[in-house]
Amino acid sequence: MKNILSFFSRILLAQIFLIAGYGKLGAGYAATSAYMTAYHTPTLLLPLVIALELIGGIGLVLGFQTRLLSALLAGFCLIAALIFHHDFADTMQQLMFMKDLAISGGLLLLTANGAGAFSVDGWRGANHSAK
Repeated sequence: MKNILSFFSRILLAQIFLIAGYGKLGAGYAATSAYMTAYHTPTLLLPLVIALELIGGIGLVLGFQTRLLSALLAGFCLIAALIFHHDFADTMQQLMFMKDLAISGGLLLLTANGAGAFSVDGWRGANHSAK
């Protein structure tokens, strides 16, 4: 049961990054760039954000380099929460901040516990909890 839950947890966590990364391609690129500019965040980081979201999302789905990717994505969520969702007078910003914290928590569990048996990491024997 643990391995099945780990598999579905990875899928559920990955979907937000895959959809967000894909959405930033094409027409979404300009909108995201403008949003970043409004928060005084360098738009030169946008290609790296897209790459992290897409590569990280795919890696989570496959369970490949799960500990590393989930740690990176957890850090990304925490940084995004602090930069973009710090207006606690706005209820939506509070919810977005808490959402990012919750996603980070799930990702940190993956960092601690690994991807489970139904993963590339599991098949390669890279899923030991002592790592």
